[in-house]
Amino acid sequence: MTAYPALAVEAAGLHFQNPVLLAAGTAAYGRELDGVIALDRLGGLVTKAVSPRPRQGAPAPRVADFPGGMINAVGLANPGLEAVRRDDLPWLAAHLANARVLVNVIGDGVDEYAEVVRGLASAPGVHGFELNVSCPNVKAGGMEFGADPAALAAVVRGARSATELPLFVKLSPTLPDIGASAKVCVDAGADGITVVNTIPGLVVDLPKRRPALGFGQGGVSGPGLLPVGVLAVWRVRKAVKVPVCGVGGVASAEDALQYLVAGASLVAVGTAAMRDPRAPERIVRGLARWCEREGVRSLNDIIGSLTWPS
Repeated sequence: MTAYPALAVEAAGLHFQNPVLLAAGTAAYGRELDGVIALDRLGGLVTKAVSPRPRQGAPAPRVADFPGGMINAVGLANPGLEAVRRDDLPWLAAHLANARVLVNVIGDGVDEYAEVVRGLASAPGVHGFELNVSCPNVKAGGMEFGADPAALAAVVRGARSATELPLFVKLSPTLPDIGASAKVCVDAGADGITVVNTIPGLVVDLPKRRPALGFGQGGVSGPGLLPVGVLAVWRVRKAVKVPVCGVGGVASAEDALQYLVAGASLVAVGTAAMRDPRAPERIVRGLARWCEREGVRSLNDIIGSLTWPS
């Protein structure tokens, strides 16, 4: 039962009891957060990345704080398709009645995305997929899939051929024309777009005169990413008509509302939930209070309501 009817949204053919998700890479595979976050009170979660085979990831340290947020280089470590299907997805199916589950998918080549999607499409507890196209195309020179329109289209087409479940594509904020990239995805069969992924950055450990992360550079997240993500949502919403999931810097109901007004149907919380596991539920309650205070009977009435200066 939906606790707050005004917060219910439909996106990519899925019903979400509210628009608040846990972002990929911060929610693990759900089981790890049991007893820490009330997962079934949220709109859903995006799992940690899944690749065809296990990945060891980047060397430690993998995460570092800095005054503007957090930087990480986990290296997309994961136990691989078979282990996730066997050990993690059945737990999600058994423990979540209301929250929707999107599986984040990665690969070193175009064919690997389709391999993961095909392998998990019929698994219990899976409602859709999020394709992380910020990965380097190792089999074709190392350029990110998202930065190569032909490779991007091929990834989406391959995944589309492997399932009828909804497909979201997660795009990087560093793309020169994120709206055009979103259109490539939709034309190839994507049902939704997620923006944004982290921004590349470097934090220096001054006493050691070395990078704070074992890998060197990493992905920047946290409060500073909020305006970047909101602008990306607005640009994508202008370019395509599919639902958009806004990610980056969401720590309050007001942050989530910025994304919704800019055109997002869903918002995902990452760094804020890692720092305070109560934050996602607090955002849901804050959205409900705002709707009641403002007389908003459905979030659909404000999604995409941003008025641009003339």
